[in-house]
Amino acid sequence: MSLSRRVLLAGTGAAAAGTAAGPAAASPARHSPARPRTGFERLAADGYRTLAGQRVGVVTNPTGVTRDVRHIVDVLHADPRVRLTAVFGPEHGFRGTAQAGGSEGRYDDPATGLPVYDTYGVSGQPLADVFTAAGVDTVVFDIQDVGARFYTYIWTLYDCMAAAALAGKRFVVLDRPNPVTGRAASGPVLDKAFATFVGREPIAQAHGMTVAELAGLFDAEFLGGRVRVEAVRMTGWRREDFFDSTGLPWVPPSPNMPTPDTALVYAGTCLFEGTNLSEGRGTTRPFELLGAEGIDARWSAAANALELPGVRFREAYFAPAFSKFQGRTVGGVQLHVHDRESYDPVRTGVALLVTAKKVWSGFAWRPDHWIDKLTGSAAVRTMIDAGAGPDEVVGAWREGLRAFRTVRERYLLYR
Repeated sequence: MSLSRRVLLAGTGAAAAGTAAGPAAASPARHSPARPRTGFERLAADGYRTLAGQRVGVVTNPTGVTRDVRHIVDVLHADPRVRLTAVFGPEHGFRGTAQAGGSEGRYDDPATGLPVYDTYGVSGQPLADVFTAAGVDTVVFDIQDVGARFYTYIWTLYDCMAAAALAGKRFVVLDRPNPVTGRAASGPVLDKAFATFVGREPIAQAHGMTVAELAGLFDAEFLGGRVRVEAVRMTGWRREDFFDSTGLPWVPPSPNMPTPDTALVYAGTCLFEGTNLSEGRGTTRPFELLGAEGIDARWSAAANALELPGVRFREAYFAPAFSKFQGRTVGGVQLHVHDRESYDPVRTGVALLVTAKKVWSGFAWRPDHWIDKLTGSAAVRTMIDAGAGPDEVVGAWREGLRAFRTVRERYLLYR
């Protein structure tokens, strides 16, 4: 199914019923000429006509909220125009109580009485069987993404699309902003030989797309046009808009994504999950704080010496409350993004890997080579091990990135 064949709700009426900013968002907010309206706002303004007569199941988590922070499941359940019959939870769960790599299982939601099904770790025919057992006609997806290939919600989207096709269900995507803008894609493109749930298909590490745009790309490029997917587009959102210009409330999409600042750096610093350094989990600034026992001021000095655009590095010491180095004081860096327009999170992440390995003799990759799954191939790891600098590593993925950008352009819904 090509993009031109997809049903796009484009221009219906007005809607149903803050943001956090910190040191990483130092450059001024850019404001859209009109207040952005999410896919759910436009669905509600249209009287839920696209869901009329359908038994509906919603794939969502705590980010599926209205502008006045009511959860869309509660809103839909209370509206007689919608026959909501099931909820499907991704990683971390529908109510968001599980940590990374966890979910909430199957239960009945106390607030609505609706059955909640667990989609995490389920795909293909088993997931199609879940949709069939739930008795839904239409599957609706509404989750806030953060713009990075290895953030698992976009692969929940992919798996649910594929399962909906197998089960013969309609699939509706309610769009939300990419919080770090949709200006461009950056970083390496996945080699399909390294496909996992942190990257099923060859897209860039920072894809620069919204979930509705990704749905169009997934369907046409990877799923053979088999999905009856309908996208309810936003209005008022421009590709250069950061999240703090939208006026939408920020709800942490996962326990270690507390603010839009976190999303800004995540596409690069999440690479430290593939090392023996802490990526800041267990602190109030995950992915902005990085470190390990034995690291000192030499790392921040080496990173600052590169004069990377838009970011500075502060010598930092912290004691994670959980995860790596739990309860132990470690040394490292804190990222301070002072110019979001010029900042490149993926290049910065690679530069930090290179400098950490250079200044700290204890540096090691995770034994399972998780870094290869995150970057999408063995290239980043093997090049850094061979002594390559940041520019050389970045240069190695330019051709693949250029090709992805060409494909990506066909599925962009906003200009």
